[in-house]
Amino acid sequence: MVILGIDPALTITGYGVIEVHQRRIALIEAGVVKTSPRQVLTQRLSTIHAAISKLIHDTHPEVMVLEKLFSHYRHPTTAFLLGQARGVICLCCASAKIPLVEYAATRVKKTIVGKGLAAKSQVQRMVAITLGLHTVPRYTDVTDALALAIAHSHISRACIARGKEFSAYKR
Repeated sequence: MVILGIDPALTITGYGVIEVHQRRIALIEAGVVKTSPRQVLTQRLSTIHAAISKLIHDTHPEVMVLEKLFSHYRHPTTAFLLGQARGVICLCCASAKIPLVEYAATRVKKTIVGKGLAAKSQVQRMVAITLGLHTVPRYTDVTDALALAIAHSHISRACIARGKEFSAYKR
């Protein structure tokens, strides 16, 4: 199974594509999509759309995984901007007819590290260990995207092992 994890943002969107064979997880591609705050919003969204569409076309993922939107009540504008970036990414997913799965950050951390309130550095280390990377990715956005994909591989495998249909595909 090929899984695309995306950590959406307006300035730096991280992505990670992994391939899962039984219990072995291999890194296919990972990186970031950057936009400049000097660009108008529509251009930034267009850049994200084009990059994610190309990524989907090039890697043929079977599922896309996003982090559930979390926003602090003190920063509503940030939530609105992030929501627009997420919307563009969801559009790419729908256009390619790929199932979309979302997880809360705490669920991803619990799956990867064993603690829902794990530090970013712990998640980074476990992602590097799981994928056999010699160095941790430069951007935490990439690590977060890879963590989403890895967590989905574990969660979906656990559901199948219990004889349950994975409910996220029912959306």
